[in-house]
This record gives sequence, structure tokens and C-alpha cells, in this order.
Amino acid sequence: MSDQPLAPVAAHEPPYYAVVFTSVRTDGDNGYGETAERMEELVKEIPGFLGMDSARTPGGLGITVGYFRDAEAIEEWRGDMEHRAAQKQGRESWYESYTVHVAKVERSHGFRRGQG
Repeated sequence: MSDQPLAPVAAHEPPYYAVVFTSVRTDGDNGYGETAERMEELVKEIPGFLGMDSARTPGGLGITVGYFRDAEAIEEWRGDMEHRAAQKQGRESWYESYTVHVAKVERSHGFRRGQG
């Protein structure tokens, strides 16, 4: 994850899609951090990628939400060979468990203090 100031991804004009990845990590890094940074760089190259939010609890539950303009963008990301290799590595060593949910966003709005 980047060192940018904390702020959620801005609301977008619906419809668009949210891919929710929830996970519980195994102990140790085992190259996870480096690969996560590479995946963040790589997904930004997908046409239709709108942004992502990510958080991890002290107990190890992680939630990453990727936002995509359309289902085609999700499929392109899902089929990326480097991403597929990272998924395989995740199942082999980084995750105790994970779940992926794909949802169509039909309504979206936001708030930021100091902005009407």
C-alpha cells in the first residue's frame, strides 16, 4: 500500500463495480509486501480501474475494495498473468482464508469535512 494520506476513494458516477477482497493472513511477510505493491502498480494500468481502499485490523483481517468502471475491466484484472501468479502464491503461503465479492454499485455519494 502507498504512503499517501488516508482518504477513501471518491464517489463515482454509478453504475460501476466494487470488488471486495477480505482476507486473513498467515504469519510472516514471505514477500507479500513487495508483491502487494506490485499488484497496486499493475491494477492502475487497467483501463476502467477507478481506485481502491484497503485496511487491515490488528487481528489480521484485511479488506481491500477495488472499484472498476465495468465488468470488462474486472475480467482484464482477473486474467492478468502476473496477478494470477500472485493469487497462486497467496493460496500457497500468504492467506489462511479469503473471500471475493463482486457488486454493482447503483448509488454512491461522499462527504469531506471543509467541502460543502
